[in-house]
Amino acid sequence: MNGELGHLLLIVAWVAAGVQALAGLWPGAQASAAAAAGRIRLQAMALGWQAIGVLGAFGLLAAAFVGHDFSLVYVVQHSHVQLPWAYRVAAVWGGHEGSMLLWTLMLTGWSVAAAWALRPAADLPAAEHAARALWRLRVLAVLGGVALAMLAFVLFTSNPFVRLLPAALEGRSLNPLLQDPGLVLHPPLLYLGYVGTAVPFAMAVATLAWGAPADWPSRSRPFVAWAMAALSAGIALGSWWAYYELGWGGWWFWDPVENASLMPWLAQAALLHTLAVRERRGGLPHWTGVLALGGFVLALLGTFLVRSGVLTSVHAFAADPRRGSFMLALIAAALLLSLGLWGRHAARLQPARQGAAAGWLSRDTALLGVNLGLAVACGSVLLGTLYPLAMDALGLGKLSVGAPYFDVVMAPLLLALALLLVPAPWLGWGATAPALLRRRLRPTAWALAAAALALPAALLATQGRVQALTLLALWLAVGVAAGTLDWMRQRRAARRGQPFGRGPAGMVVAHLGVAVFTVGVAMVKGYGVERDASLAPGQSVPLADCRLQLDRLGSEPGPNWQAVVGQFTLACPGEAPRPLRSEKRVYVGSAMPMSESAIDAGFTRDLYVALGEPLTAPRRPGEAAPAFDPQVAWSVRVQVKPFIRWVWAGVLLMALGCVVAAPGLARRRPVAAGEGVQPALNSLS
Repeated sequence: MNGELGHLLLIVAWVAAGVQALAGLWPGAQASAAAAAGRIRLQAMALGWQAIGVLGAFGLLAAAFVGHDFSLVYVVQHSHVQLPWAYRVAAVWGGHEGSMLLWTLMLTGWSVAAAWALRPAADLPAAEHAARALWRLRVLAVLGGVALAMLAFVLFTSNPFVRLLPAALEGRSLNPLLQDPGLVLHPPLLYLGYVGTAVPFAMAVATLAWGAPADWPSRSRPFVAWAMAALSAGIALGSWWAYYELGWGGWWFWDPVENASLMPWLAQAALLHTLAVRERRGGLPHWTGVLALGGFVLALLGTFLVRSGVLTSVHAFAADPRRGSFMLALIAAALLLSLGLWGRHAARLQPARQGAAAGWLSRDTALLGVNLGLAVACGSVLLGTLYPLAMDALGLGKLSVGAPYFDVVMAPLLLALALLLVPAPWLGWGATAPALLRRRLRPTAWALAAAALALPAALLATQGRVQALTLLALWLAVGVAAGTLDWMRQRRAARRGQPFGRGPAGMVVAHLGVAVFTVGVAMVKGYGVERDASLAPGQSVPLADCRLQLDRLGSEPGPNWQAVVGQFTLACPGEAPRPLRSEKRVYVGSAMPMSESAIDAGFTRDLYVALGEPLTAPRRPGEAAPAFDPQVAWSVRVQVKPFIRWVWAGVLLMALGCVVAAPGLARRRPVAAGEGVQPALNSLS
């Protein structure tokens, strides 16, 4: 019965999404105050029913997994009676159908948040109140249109409530890759960030199509910040999961599906900085529209890459031409709508008043440089991701674009962005006197001078050599951190006890995150050590100034897996020997072995051990696998990763900066004095 009720609730949500869209898009909503009020009430009711339908369907699917309802095809494909209950819940989004239902649930949540946040204040003049209410109606209508399309995708190509008659006695179990605590939270956080791009998209579409209140950029900034925070946390968690679960030992592999999440992150980061210029100075209006529209299109593209089956990846699960065709059609519709509106009504993005032209030495120019860097990075990742797919689709051969391309392209961009962030907090809007900037940057200059002397000595003492590119990156990271902290110190002194402000505080945390991230990337890339060895019990391998010994091999059962366990001892000078444990697991319902790496974690370095495969004689076709031999040698991958945890700490600091700043962004003052928040009544009526 849960299957039929869940299917019915999805239909209810789909119809409600259509009503939500029509309530704002149907002509004549602004004919009278009574008509507009009626449409608003109808739309609110439709959004409520959409939320009830999607949330109810999601809850019923979760109940089916927890209760082992093997009469649903989707539950059979992704569950098992031996699967622990936490992973039975995570299995709801462990496959294609459930993940797309989660996508629509996130979209409904963002729509409810937008409906709440965009309510016009009760004390506004009647005309302005009506204009803001009508713009809110339009924004929610666009979100309703997106929900209508995505719910149709779920209902007609990805329905998780398809019955299996007769019911199966047992399921195939969840993909072993996903049976991990990190994967319980990673997809929801990532989707929360992906789908959050829909709100700025809807605001930009409504602005281009009908006009908007003058302060619409400030109303969109909190949504951009919250979406970027969720996307950052999701990316960091996914990177950490890949590090300890896959046995590769890296933090980013330029996998196309990883790139699919990076591209909207870069677009959102650029949009967040663009909105600051647009709000404070009235500048970069077209950047605002293009990034708001493009971020959502990139999020749809990421969904397509992960869920269409066009990629072979540890992250990609679906392979159905209907689904790919539907997603491509949705991407094309969003792109054509965006380009058509921008080409026809780009003038509506212009503010009523703009500040004077900015000088070259100004925050406006610095943020434009940041935007250019982020846009070039996003375009480079997009090219490297899609070019091999296009070559294959056109029958021109298979081409692999991997880490060498991305490293060469991204390294200069990261360094240039770090260089821009050193003076950026000190630059004023419009123009900054060079003498004033020099005086403000004097403490940062002293910190950079000290770093130029201390860093080479520190690298020689700890790593035995100095790499020029790594040294430059570390020096710039010191500049970003020193400049940000000194700016915070001087701002607090100048304000004399007044509140620091959530927006500036968030900027400080996020920029410190960039500095920490830069240190981690530079050290891992410059001084990481990797070694593959063959070890039998009792044998050891030297690594850096330590020695790793394989003590013994054993076989142990788990709740729904069988593991080969390698017990190691790590001996380093001046430290007590430390035991390490690495596993190779085979899960119920899967023949694919999974690595559980042993990691000796530290503040400045990780020592990483991954058990490979037994080094036995090759088997003939059809020959059974030999019984476990505790004395046979195994391949072992051992790596030293200096400062690798700083990579994830930096990304999480960026996410925290967005969380800190988001609640205060909507209350920031408009730039052009006297502009206020007068709505464009002529375009709304």
